[in-house]
Parts: sequence; structure tokens; C-alpha cells
Amino acid sequence: MQEPKVNYSEKDLAEFKEIIEKKIMQAEKDLALLESAYKNDSDNSTNDTAPTFKSFDEGSKTMSKEANVQLAIRQEKFIRDLNNALLRIENKVYGICRVTGKLINKERLKLVPHATLSIEAKNRQSLL
Repeated sequence: MQEPKVNYSEKDLAEFKEIIEKKIMQAEKDLALLESAYKNDSDNSTNDTAPTFKSFDEGSKTMSKEANVQLAIRQEKFIRDLNNALLRIENKVYGICRVTGKLINKERLKLVPHATLSIEAKNRQSLL
């Protein structure tokens, strides 16, 4: 891996930091919703008055709960990746591709602020 020749300016890093902090706030709200969806299973409805649909309904609830757990796990990883991006900003190495050592395109970072690979490196990776 080459040593990076260029870094993003303080102004750029501040802009990325703001984008990432907003994404973390939103991601944490989304995670809280997902967690409450699978942790709050107290259903006080009268669904048990229709026993023919009860087993189907329970299966559906289980699948929904499992899907929410999987989404929550992905959301936790996303938050961790965003926090790692903040660390890279603090260390002044944010936006540098970990494979090529070149700056990752600004537009890519705005869309995927936790990216650690340039498009060039990502494409090489998908060819392997």
C-alpha cells in the first residue's frame, strides 16, 4: 500500500464529519425503532378468538421478529462503520483508499461516508 500523497482539507473533513454525525443520529433512531419492534411482543389484541389463523399469525410474527433482528444487526454494523469513519477524520486519514492510497472520490464519500475503498479498488475486489 502506498503512502497517501494528498489528504482532504480541514473544510472538507468538517463537511464529512457533519454528514456522518447526521447519519449516525438517524441510524440510532432507526435502530431504536427496530429494537422496539422485536422486543415489544406484548400483543393485547383479541387475535386468539380466531384460532384457525393463529398458527399462521404466530409464524408470521416470528419471521417478522427475525427480520427485524437481522436489520438491527446490520444497523449496528452501519453505526460502527460510521463511528470508525469519525475516527479516521480525527486521525486525518479519512477518505484515503486503504488499497490504492489515493483519495476516494468526494461524491462517493457523500453517498457512502463510511467507504474505505475507492471505486477502482472496489471494482478490483469484485473481480477476484
